[in-house]
Amino acid sequence: MARAAEQLGVRVFERTKVSALSDENGQMVATAGYGLVRAPKVALATNIFPNLVKRARPYVIPVWDYVLMTEPLTTEQMESIGWKGRQGIGDGGNQFHYYRLSADNRILWGGYDAIYHYGSGLGEDLAQRPESFVKLASHFFATFPQLEGVRFSHTWGGAIDTSTRFCALWGQAYGAKVSYVLGYTGLGVGATRFGAQVMLDHLHGRRTERTELSMVKSKPIPFPPEPMKSAGIQLTRWSIAQADKREGRRNLWLRTLDRLGLGFDS
Repeated sequence: MARAAEQLGVRVFERTKVSALSDENGQMVATAGYGLVRAPKVALATNIFPNLVKRARPYVIPVWDYVLMTEPLTTEQMESIGWKGRQGIGDGGNQFHYYRLSADNRILWGGYDAIYHYGSGLGEDLAQRPESFVKLASHFFATFPQLEGVRFSHTWGGAIDTSTRFCALWGQAYGAKVSYVLGYTGLGVGATRFGAQVMLDHLHGRRTERTELSMVKSKPIPFPPEPMKSAGIQLTRWSIAQADKREGRRNLWLRTLDRLGLGFDS
């Protein structure tokens, strides 16, 4: 993607911290680690990392997703699981697993144990969480008992930007010279192209079929401050786990969120 962008004339500066945005005589100025960058318009695609438009920050939280990767499977092991089509697979639970086959026949196994760290933690140390890996491993062998004894060669985690309606949201600032999109909730691989098209419509002042969508024109309910934020998230996690155990029956808390247009069913 970076190579394609550079071929179109885009300049890429990786690991360059931008600490502030300001409007100077109608020109946007970004304060970067090496100096100032000036541009007539700015598109912000910072995902879960703190948005330079501060009023956008309460709309998302970081939820950490963890994955395991097995060692390469043998021909006999591949035959034992019957995964001949190499499809991408996910189960139907509220706390779901997803799994994929790599080119060298490793199984990537992730999901289920989505974790919110108090205070919207984003430290690099959170990318490894042994208790989540142990839980994921037990679920893996429950799904693939014939692979008992297979080792996991890699473990990692990453933060997903989640909004209360579990899909993207858009906004503008500085007299529409700045546009942003965030809150993809793990659906960004398929949705970021659409998200960028809406952002460009906004920056060019175009009224399109995309910009008139209610999901684009409205924003979800923002998250409350701590400790209410953490308490609500933990109650929701517990409730959806209970729903999975009760054949999908949702308790009063989940039904209330449904009525308010919050969560997966929003």
